[in-house]
Amino acid sequence: MSETPSGKKHSLILDNRRKLSITGAEDVNGFNEETVSVKTTAGALIIKGSGLHIGKLNLETGDVAVEGVINSLQYLGGGESRSRLSKLFR
Repeated sequence: MSETPSGKKHSLILDNRRKLSITGAEDVNGFNEETVSVKTTAGALIIKGSGLHIGKLNLETGDVAVEGVINSLQYLGGGESRSRLSKLFR
């Protein structure tokens, strides 16, 4: 696996669409039972499903576990973050 621009490895392991293990997490931007938003070294990751909850969260090591019925995973943007103002003027 190639390393991300920040130099930290990022990986996903999805087990039977019920448990998602993430490494390389930098922050959890928000969550509810239908959506979890995680900032990773590879960009923002949006997890959608039902009955979602965070089973494990350790931002020091970059480990996050999400449990529930997982329907989709979507990355937004790349590993580099840009301010909202800079996005207006592209």
